[in-house]
Amino acid sequence: MRNIVHRHLGKVVAGAALAVAGTAVMVGVTLPGTAGADDTAGGTAGGGGAQQAARSAGEGQAAVPPGVVEQAPAQGEKGTGRDPLTEDEMKRVERIALSRQLRSSGEDVDGGRGPQRLGVDLAEPEAGELGDAKAPRRAEVSFYDYRDDTLVTRTVNLDTGKVERTASQQGVQPPLSRDEATEAARLLIADPLGAGLKADYKDATGKELTSPDQLLLNSMVYRAAPGAQPAVLDQCGEHRCVRLFPKVKNGPWIDARSLVVDLSARKVGELTG
Repeated sequence: MRNIVHRHLGKVVAGAALAVAGTAVMVGVTLPGTAGADDTAGGTAGGGGAQQAARSAGEGQAAVPPGVVEQAPAQGEKGTGRDPLTEDEMKRVERIALSRQLRSSGEDVDGGRGPQRLGVDLAEPEAGELGDAKAPRRAEVSFYDYRDDTLVTRTVNLDTGKVERTASQQGVQPPLSRDEATEAARLLIADPLGAGLKADYKDATGKELTSPDQLLLNSMVYRAAPGAQPAVLDQCGEHRCVRLFPKVKNGPWIDARSLVVDLSARKVGELTG
């Protein structure tokens, strides 16, 4: 059985990159960000007489709960005009874009709370703002929600700190984040179809492959083509599917082109032909 898998998968390829047939999009890298809020409660103080009067007046009345205040994200270093987004701006807009509702309802690539963060880009100016030096800077923040395979894009005005637009699309597959490629490798290593990958790694290093951290990973989005894949991969395109191009650290590339990981269904399939 090992020899069969090894025949399909086990070509260790020396060199820099692998040519891939099919519709695919190269890997993209996202910057992590989190959202949070601080709760503060006010209190009162007074002399003994005032306290006694307050107790007498307040008998039988329900206590008023403390107010909750969410602090605005710190401004940090700011760019101007069409300058690239600064690191502070990217962190700030991700915190703004990831609302409590989106954070509580969404799901990331490994089933955690909140959608998967993909990236932050400087948004194009509005039609009426072209050439206007005082036009506001905006950023587009993208997330992939694995709960229902939806790409969510939110446009944040960097001047006001407000979300101006939210767009949700299904069947749209932007470049993969590093976290998604890592999770795809983890699923492949744990799957029986990953036996050839592990055998090739051991041939190259003399060690067992147990973690994605042992590999350098490139990846592409895979979309299903009629009759070109087993049934387990038929939903790729609606689902988030990945082809991996692993490389041994300080070693050769390993040919895994025939294997596809469906991150949405958390399944692995092998292409034939």
